[in-house]
Amino acid sequence: MAEERRTDWFMFGLAAGLALFGTLMVYSASAMIAYRESQETSQFGYFYKQLTFAVIGIVVMFILSRFDYRILNNRGVVYAILAITSLMLLAVFFFPAINGAKRWIRFGGVSLLPSEIAKLAFPIFLAWFLTKNDGTVGDLKKTVLPCLLGLLLLAGLVMAEKDLGTTMVLCAVFSAVYFAAGARILHIASVAALMVIAGAAALIFAPWRVARVMAFLDPYKYSDDAGYQVVQSLYAIGSGGVFGEGFAQGQAKLFYLPYPYSDFIFSVVGEELGLLGTLAVVLAFALLFWRGTRAAMLAPDRFGMLLGIGIITGLIVQALFNISVVISILPAKGIPLPFISYGGSSVVVSLAAVGILLSISRFAGSPEREAAVRRSPTRRRR
Repeated sequence: MAEERRTDWFMFGLAAGLALFGTLMVYSASAMIAYRESQETSQFGYFYKQLTFAVIGIVVMFILSRFDYRILNNRGVVYAILAITSLMLLAVFFFPAINGAKRWIRFGGVSLLPSEIAKLAFPIFLAWFLTKNDGTVGDLKKTVLPCLLGLLLLAGLVMAEKDLGTTMVLCAVFSAVYFAAGARILHIASVAALMVIAGAAALIFAPWRVARVMAFLDPYKYSDDAGYQVVQSLYAIGSGGVFGEGFAQGQAKLFYLPYPYSDFIFSVVGEELGLLGTLAVVLAFALLFWRGTRAAMLAPDRFGMLLGIGIITGLIVQALFNISVVISILPAKGIPLPFISYGGSSVVVSLAAVGILLSISRFAGSPEREAAVRRSPTRRRR
């Protein structure tokens, strides 16, 4: 058994702090919208929900941090997680569409976003499978194709929900974990080429995505249509300057920027807290990346290492995608900013993911780690 170490309270504090900061920003971004939707009775509707989600997520993060992550390294557990996630991804097609997309399972006033769960289920599957087949990582039939089938299953269902952003995150997780497992560069390059072809096909056969790309290339030309949200986001960030307009003093959220509490909440941060506020958020994610990567690389076994890399890759790539869209580095696609954007599924799953990282970190640096790393095929590129 690996020696159990102390909880990484620094990483715990980073994740909890981002979630609580996000709760405050959701209040600022949604207060007027909530006031109007409640027929001028309350401005705290979204805030109370997000605060509840954040508290639940922090509790889940703490509980998972106390569990031994190695219970996930079990075929029955992995298959159960994959089956439940796949069924939920299929179930969304039996519920009404929201804003033209079927991504949510709704029960009364509660909505569940299964694609968020897929971001956690997929690295668990990859870590287990590549640990079980650590001697045949480069074998096309035994390892490469089964891993690709897992990707196609989850990414295909997510793509059918018109969620290109999450599909890209899953592809990034696949590439990072498979590379860390010791895959051949040729296989990684081949998979990357297939991803590019699939992405191009998804773009060609979806007119609304073509419109988003055109708006990305010249947002001001399409400022009344596909480029409207991006243009308003850039106006908001630009008006914030270095120090910002002050908390809750922004103007873009006053029915100029659509859904400011969701995917474009980073623009509200930029307007109200300025360049310093946005840099603080980026720094927090950078520190989280450092602690998460450290936990993964010091894990006492191959499974923990691969699982940690998959989880931290998913969180950071998603954050980079969201911020890049908000500042018009990438075309618009619906993907939340982890911990900060409004949404119970996103916040709880993101905090749960950090809980697993914390569990891995409790065993990091143990004597078993050195022996495991020496035996691992990741020490040599195949």
